[in-house]
Amino acid sequence: MNTHIIILRGVNVSGKNKLPMKPFQSELLNRGLQNVQTYIQSGNIVLQSEKTTSEIQEVIEKVLRDNFEIDVPVQVWSVQAWKEVIFANPYAEMPEKQQYFTFLNSESEVKTIDVDAKEDGFELTAHCVYVNAVGGYGKTKLTNNFFEKKLKVQATTRNLKTTITLLSLAENLTK
Repeated sequence: MNTHIIILRGVNVSGKNKLPMKPFQSELLNRGLQNVQTYIQSGNIVLQSEKTTSEIQEVIEKVLRDNFEIDVPVQVWSVQAWKEVIFANPYAEMPEKQQYFTFLNSESEVKTIDVDAKEDGFELTAHCVYVNAVGGYGKTKLTNNFFEKKLKVQATTRNLKTTITLLSLAENLTK
């Protein structure tokens, strides 16, 4: 049984794409996914399955479309890949409230971005953009929408606390 971390983009944000977590969790269980857990109300899931990551993605997209009339990007990560992203964080020594992970749905053909982000910084990798938002995420130019536009790929952003919590929840499933 493999454990996966799933992140959805744009659910339960500003009253759009309202996704009730308990019914969503029940539907995923009904579709054969196991030990499904959600974390906060913004599209964070850990689960176990024998299905491939692409099969899990298809199941989740179908449940979202058919049961909740929601069409949003879905990313499915292995625990090992998630760990690798966390351990590669170049801003790990910065205050927690400054650290953000913009997870990319696919690798971008764009390899560099020029932007005057003042004191904020970022590092672009194949699957994640690490963001150091010195003044907080609400004040940075380095937003999810900014990176999607510049990189021409879908993405979704999580803060350090959520990223670490999802890893912890996933690791607890494998015990």
